Amino acid sequence: MTARTTPLHDDRPPPARFAYDRHTWKEIAHLLVNLPVGIVGFVYAVCVLSVGAGLTVTVIGLPLLALALLGARQIGRAERARARKLLGVRVEEPSPMPGHRGQNLFSRLWTSLRDPVGWRTMLYAFIRLPWGVLTFALVAVGLFVLWPVLPFIARGLTNADRAMVRGLLSPSDELERRIAELESDRGVVVDTAAADLRRIERDLHDGAQARLVALAMGLGLAKEKLLEDPDAAASMVDEAHGEVKLALQELRDLARGIHPAVLTDRGLNAALSSVASRCTVPVKVTADLPARPAAAIEGIAYFTVSELLQNISKHSGARSASVDVWRAEDRLMLQVWDDGRGGARLDGGTGMAGLADRLGAVDGLFVIDSPEGGPTTIMAELPWRDRVG
Repeated sequence: MTARTTPLHDDRPPPARFAYDRHTWKEIAHLLVNLPVGIVGFVYAVCVLSVGAGLTVTVIGLPLLALALLGARQIGRAERARARKLLGVRVEEPSPMPGHRGQNLFSRLWTSLRDPVGWRTMLYAFIRLPWGVLTFALVAVGLFVLWPVLPFIARGLTNADRAMVRGLLSPSDELERRIAELESDRGVVVDTAAADLRRIERDLHDGAQARLVALAMGLGLAKEKLLEDPDAAASMVDEAHGEVKLALQELRDLARGIHPAVLTDRGLNAALSSVASRCTVPVKVTADLPARPAAAIEGIAYFTVSELLQNISKHSGARSASVDVWRAEDRLMLQVWDDGRGGARLDGGTGMAGLADRLGAVDGLFVIDSPEGGPTTIMAELPWRDRVG
């Protein structure tokens, strides 16, 4: 399993048969609708492009072309929906037009005119009219003359339709896919940061804060009894001293959960050795790093290994484990292994999905190899960034 793997939709229809099943009727309907849809798209493309090109000598020609490309995007969206409904073609939506904040009017206009999605949709609208005439004629004749073999004819024609939709209406540009990934990753980062903030607030409110409130009340009562009953006051002061120690320990644990001091002072090797010493399973730590990575990458690596070791302690039933960290070109590599019972999954309720999301948000990778019966090997990759300062 990987954190960056997108679920693949098998949009291939079942093999064509002589019997008219629901897939065949959907394909026939799609081919018949091609003609009216092709007429609408062709008329739109010819009208807006000819008028816009003719008016480019005026001030309204280029803005009209920009609006026409925005309208072509809506045609493309409708065609993708039709292909999903009738042909089962799974294509992602192209990324929206970039924002224009901070741009002047000319820059905004130029950005709209260079929209590759709009121009590909215009090309799609042009070629759909002759194709729609051909498919409508063949299917209409086939329903009366060639009906025994019409399912096979429809399959061949709709395969060409599928190829056109994938080639002209899908976000084939790598940059568009990358933009969509980064937008998704940004949402993951925001959600993770909000969840961490809520956890810190809850821990402070339920732990150290409540203990400090009880401590203040205890010291107030001890102050009142100091002259009346010195022995009772001394006992209360002793209890308050114990509460102070517990509050300090809770604050240390909370600080370690935010960012451990050993990681800041001594680096990833020492920090991982420290967290491994608290694991209930003997852990061998090997770190081969020529230098320290950026603080953000170092922190993510530490918390990833820390949570994986907690899972080993709680769920694995292992007798031994190991942690290996090294640099491979521009990647920071992590491997956590244990000889436990195996069966670890992203959806297993052990926080694996959260780890995968956190690594994916920084362009990382998370791979689980955990067959039933073990052993379990988890690989994580992070981009290497040099430490500044």
